[in-house]
Amino acid sequence: MTTITLPARCDRSAAGLIQPELAAAVAAGPVTIDATGGGQFGQAMLQLLVSARLSGAVTIAASDALREAAQLAGLEDILLGTAGQ
Repeated sequence: MTTITLPARCDRSAAGLIQPELAAAVAAGPVTIDATGGGQFGQAMLQLLVSARLSGAVTIAASDALREAAQLAGLEDILLGTAGQ
């Protein structure tokens, strides 16, 4: 299983940098995304995480900030629940 650790600031720039690594990891098998250190989550990162969850066996270890952003965007079930698995 591959683990990908997200940076503290998960904005569009970070999403663009992580996307190739995440796509390759998802294609290779189960992935854990460590988002426990994330303090800011932008829409681009949320979209990337949703795509990853729906594309393969991806588990997300969420920070409080990610939980709040997911709740505000209405994405809790997809990002933090069992959707996509």
